[in-house]
Amino acid sequence: MTAATMTAPVAEFNGVTKWYGPVIGVNDVRVAVHAGITGLVGTNGAGKTTLIKLLTGHLHPTLGEVRIGPHQAWSAAAKQRVGYCPEVDTLYEEMTGRTFLITMARLHGWTGVELRDRVEQTLQQVGMADRANRRLRGCSKGMRQRIKLAQALIHDPDLLVVDEPLNGIDPVGRLELMDLFRALAARGKAVLVSSHILGEMDAFAERVIFMGRGRVLAEGTLGEIRALFADLPLQVRVICPQARALARELMNCESVHGVTITRNDELSLQVVQAPVLFRLLAQLAATGDFHVQRLETTDVTTEATFGYVMSAAARF
Repeated sequence: MTAATMTAPVAEFNGVTKWYGPVIGVNDVRVAVHAGITGLVGTNGAGKTTLIKLLTGHLHPTLGEVRIGPHQAWSAAAKQRVGYCPEVDTLYEEMTGRTFLITMARLHGWTGVELRDRVEQTLQQVGMADRANRRLRGCSKGMRQRIKLAQALIHDPDLLVVDEPLNGIDPVGRLELMDLFRALAARGKAVLVSSHILGEMDAFAERVIFMGRGRVLAEGTLGEIRALFADLPLQVRVICPQARALARELMNCESVHGVTITRNDELSLQVVQAPVLFRLLAQLAATGDFHVQRLETTDVTTEATFGYVMSAAARF
């Protein structure tokens, strides 16, 4: 259990099912969103959009309940605690970014000096303070994305829900937004990020929710989820100048199912019961005969773990 999950959840799905006529959107979802950054991953039709709409109060569940703190997610009290940055790129094109944000702040009840201060702080937060006087119709996709993110943050919500937030953002901008998500998490905020770019989840998501066929297939840290597939070989990379001699030693270890020398100083291993291997490597390194310079798993990534989860789901 991580520190985040030891605290009360910011949002919670309790046995939630949503039907669209004869079609089921999500089925018996039971999952909590805690402070920190949570990734939401799934193929098209997995139920991610329905889950997001239920969480933001755009839909009512057919069965079960969605709660934001003590409130039903569709209630006004809950919506005051949620900020939503949708994937859809529809804005008031004749407004400037600053005017649009002022309008959103007024809708949240900000007035006077406090309103102006809040708008400027939020524009600064998303890196748009010096570009917000441009009309939205003339803004690049990346700038529009930042303005959408600003409107989601204007009321300082406890939960930020962002759908494909890095679309159209240049590499520098992506790093800036990742840093923003981390800063929000450090302040105790919950950030739920839905993205199809799985590699980016590795960079900032602390926990991941994997969805498929309307259900939550797995949830937790990547390490926790990968541990559910302990019977599958783990990919381990070892850098050691004595690679060939080390390979001979490791081939006698029952937990090592495969050894490949990829370079003169590098081994690629297929391992089950990884702790057995790690203890053996520690013992060999302690002899002084082997200088292990680096040891890392190469398949505890969002993309690889998603593959394991989907393969397991397909068997049921």
